[in-house]
Amino acid sequence: MKFEFLITLDAILRHGSFAAAAEDVGLTPSAVSLQVKRLEEYLGQPLFDRSGRIARPTPLARELSENVRGALDAVEAARHRSTGAVTGRVVLGTIRSLQSAMMPPVLRDVAERHPALSVRVIQGDSTELLNQLKAGELDGAALVRPTSGGSSRLAWHDLQRQPFVFVAPHDTGNATVAELVKRHNWLQFDTSLTSGRVAASYLHRLAPATRPKFELESIEAVLSMVSAGLGVSVIPQVGPITEIHRVRQISLGKNAPSRQISFVCRASDADNRRVMALRDAFKRSYASLAST
Repeated sequence: MKFEFLITLDAILRHGSFAAAAEDVGLTPSAVSLQVKRLEEYLGQPLFDRSGRIARPTPLARELSENVRGALDAVEAARHRSTGAVTGRVVLGTIRSLQSAMMPPVLRDVAERHPALSVRVIQGDSTELLNQLKAGELDGAALVRPTSGGSSRLAWHDLQRQPFVFVAPHDTGNATVAELVKRHNWLQFDTSLTSGRVAASYLHRLAPATRPKFELESIEAVLSMVSAGLGVSVIPQVGPITEIHRVRQISLGKNAPSRQISFVCRASDADNRRVMALRDAFKRSYASLAST
């Protein structure tokens, strides 16, 4: 039985519904229901009467909440005044393009500042990671923020806005983007991802008749193909591209599309010391990258 289950139960009783509690603790209603079910299994007794249209708390649920209320308040107060080491385990989700570019400095920062904190890193696309975060499977994630701004149930911390750039083989001289599209195969970044669809939309505006020769699942794969002279592409500027790959990078100008990289966690975890350690490590790493 996890301590978080008691926090969720307390939120349900305070707000009067599973949906409102989900909003408060930053989980999906289904994740809240699952936590209640696990707690009931642990206790061996129901916490809610589900015979009517609305689930009503049983006397046990109210008794349990009243008994742990003081403990919850004490733990919260202790957490806020604590100056001790950050310990325990945290699960972090990241999109693939950040794995090689940003995870080394981020994890180095965590290891140096919080040696007793263990981090498990999970890879996924932004939509998958958001769903896992809302389901309580992740503590935080670094991903592409939705163009809508993202759910208000989550705490967002913007890290870097990445413009899209055109990449071509390094030996293409001064040829323009329009000329390069005519001369070379088009290498398409995965259109199942938002960034891939943005790149495809840009190509369609630039050269409506052009069709991709190959579609690749990662930015690293696109760059390797371009470096080998197999085509040209449009991708997000994930770092010092030309220092790692033998490619020519061309700016798309002031109207270039872009994507926002953000760290996100549940609103209820915004001041969780383990989650804050991850968030601050990302902020310092991106700030260091910007200063170089």
